[in-house]
Amino acid sequence: MFTIISIVILIMSVIIHELAHGFTANALGDPTARLSGRLTLNPIAHIDPVGSILVPLVTSLFGFTFGWAKPVPYNPYNIKNKRTGEFLIAAAGPASNLLIAIIFGTFIRFATAGATTITPFIEISSYIVVINIILAIFNLIPLPPLDGSKLLFAILPNQYGRTRMVLEAYAPVFVLIVVFFLWQIVAPVIPVLFRLLTGIGF
Repeated sequence: MFTIISIVILIMSVIIHELAHGFTANALGDPTARLSGRLTLNPIAHIDPVGSILVPLVTSLFGFTFGWAKPVPYNPYNIKNKRTGEFLIAAAGPASNLLIAIIFGTFIRFATAGATTITPFIEISSYIVVINIILAIFNLIPLPPLDGSKLLFAILPNQYGRTRMVLEAYAPVFVLIVVFFLWQIVAPVIPVLFRLLTGIGF
């Protein structure tokens, strides 16, 4: 039951993540996402058959839920200040997940004040907090195609543009490296942030 719930939470969280990118780009002058019909909460517009359905189902069998939505289209040439614009657009996704984690973490703090049992609301809210913490941290890792790489290259000198092109050509390889190797180094931060946001143990 909670496997299904966690997958639904993941899908909605990655959709909000992509919406944050799209709305920020639109606010900065790039209407690509809006004209493509991607500024909507309708899951059909965002679901990637592999990343939003197959991968979450498979990873849930191993005790965690992971996946992604279709990336929101973005045209940097529509942005007046490309470097600042890219930084803000890239930051919007992880920021949206962090905001969700903070909101539901606050709900948990109030709900658990004086409580002696864990209610379904607290349990589901905990899933929401954990999944959004994971999405925020994962996407901030500075390797292509993750948002962290876009943040990094937005502040690096232009001379690193060719390096970026080479690295982005191997983006799928980096995703595998992050999932199977780097993630175990980053993962210990999750329970720390969870306790910080909710006031309860992971």
